[in-house]
Amino acid sequence: MQTGTFRGFVISIERPGIVLITLDRPERLNSMTAAMKRDLMEVLLEAQLDDEVRVVVFTGNGRAFCAGDDIGPQTEPQGEGQALARPLPPGHGHPLGTYAALRAISQALNLTVRQLDKPTIAAINGWAIQSGLSLALACDFRIASRQARLGSGTLRFALMPDEGGHYFLVQVLGVAKAVDFILRNRIVSAEEALALGLVHEVVEPQELLPRAMALAQELCQGPQVAMRLLKRAIYNAAEMGMLQAFDDIAARTALSDHHPDAQEGVRAFREKRAPRFNRWLEEAGG
Repeated sequence: MQTGTFRGFVISIERPGIVLITLDRPERLNSMTAAMKRDLMEVLLEAQLDDEVRVVVFTGNGRAFCAGDDIGPQTEPQGEGQALARPLPPGHGHPLGTYAALRAISQALNLTVRQLDKPTIAAINGWAIQSGLSLALACDFRIASRQARLGSGTLRFALMPDEGGHYFLVQVLGVAKAVDFILRNRIVSAEEALALGLVHEVVEPQELLPRAMALAQELCQGPQVAMRLLKRAIYNAAEMGMLQAFDDIAARTALSDHHPDAQEGVRAFREKRAPRFNRWLEEAGG
């Protein structure tokens, strides 16, 4: 997995297998550009296919996690880091172009995060607005600094949560609360976000990254094959009928039951000791 400075973000790796992605445009409150989103998708594709990667953590540098899309004068990061994706022609010049660009870039980033088999954590250090909120909601776990503020806010500009944020809010809040949250342009504190269920926990600012990394370390120690299969089964169950969900988990169990981690889990239980999972990864250098 490559590390370093890229357009609008920095990647570092903590052992064992934790990829930390820090959004790094503090002067723009880490607002995202199209190029930044495409580069992030390239990184996440690599994380998906790299056996050494077990958990991905997102956070932001400065006062914001991500304050949304950069709708000011377009200042694509130049010379700030490696570019991963080739330039594309402008995509919002007409209605059909906007439709295509949203599906291919803004929505695709959140889909890439949600479809990553490996656990993801959003360490929300500050403002998480519009696409920043959606990025956080696409993650499996969300830990917020007490200084964090979360909201959609698109209607303040007569815009839509076109990156798919409405879907994530319906999933997390339910229809009635999502309507209230989006149509009233609510931006809530970390404590309010916790009460609504938008985040899993709230910590003091100085504790945010250590807590996120501790959770990542915990997830790294779990049986990776079973965890990845189960993560996908849980999200599938949210969309499927009962019979389809039961069949899906049965098919995944047919894989996990015959994996060495399952054999180790049973053996450790019988021997009354802690299991040692993921030897297959350690032997492969992951």
